[in-house]
Amino acid sequence: MPSLLDIRRRIRSVKNTQQLTKAMKTVSAAKLRRAQERVVSARPYANQLRHILGNLSGRIENVQHPLLDVRPEKRILLLVVTSDRGLCGGFNSNLTKAAQNFLRQRAGEDVRLFTAGRKGRDFFRRRHANIVSEYTNFFSKLDVGHAKDIAGQLIEMYSKAEIDAVYVTYNEFKSVIQQRIVIEKLLPLSRAGLTENSSGVEYIFEQPAQEILNRLLPRYVEIEIYRAFLESAAAEHGARMAAMDTASRNAGEMIESLTLNMNRIRQAAITREIIEVVSGAGVH
Repeated sequence: MPSLLDIRRRIRSVKNTQQLTKAMKTVSAAKLRRAQERVVSARPYANQLRHILGNLSGRIENVQHPLLDVRPEKRILLLVVTSDRGLCGGFNSNLTKAAQNFLRQRAGEDVRLFTAGRKGRDFFRRRHANIVSEYTNFFSKLDVGHAKDIAGQLIEMYSKAEIDAVYVTYNEFKSVIQQRIVIEKLLPLSRAGLTENSSGVEYIFEQPAQEILNRLLPRYVEIEIYRAFLESAAAEHGARMAAMDTASRNAGEMIESLTLNMNRIRQAAITREIIEVVSGAGVH
């Protein structure tokens, strides 16, 4: 049976841990608010760009662009978006499981990986996956430039026919307690998919529609990757906030249990001392 001193030390240790988890929850809550604002601001921009591209595609009879070329998917690239840090529940493990399922389903093809986030990189590096490129330690200072760099590499590889398709998997932010694993195809872009998103608004273009389309399609890929990063960042903060809240409650329950156990031991010790005193008085 542990002594009172051991239990007091354990209670002190758990209280220190609880203070840490509460502080991490507060920090994640503040970061979540900012990340959520960025996600909400980015979604209308991406949707409007999709509408403009749909309108452009509908006005051009024979749309031609390297990013629209459809080829048999023999060489596939998967962009895996995880976090750089842990302590966020099943945020990373659920995503790496989804990525592994994708790899198993495409076992007959040549699947290469782009990893964004240290957790995903470390996970697949331990399993000797074919990691073509890796990006870490940028989510704390995330901006569109990071998405532009990755999009530039993907567009170049696809335009040169080094790969036949590009997919991205990430955690889409739904709420503080809910994230949804998403696997989306980035390339090739689907003309039919773009046309479906046409808003029906007639735009007046000063330049030829094909020329504008050539400039907007790469931009669209950049924005889609940036949106995936923003969604993942917000989902990460939400998952960490929920995980730290659960950890704080568990610590509180452990403190109550340890305190109850300590009081029982003290009562037993006091009772034993009283019995000894009474027994000694009876002898005299």
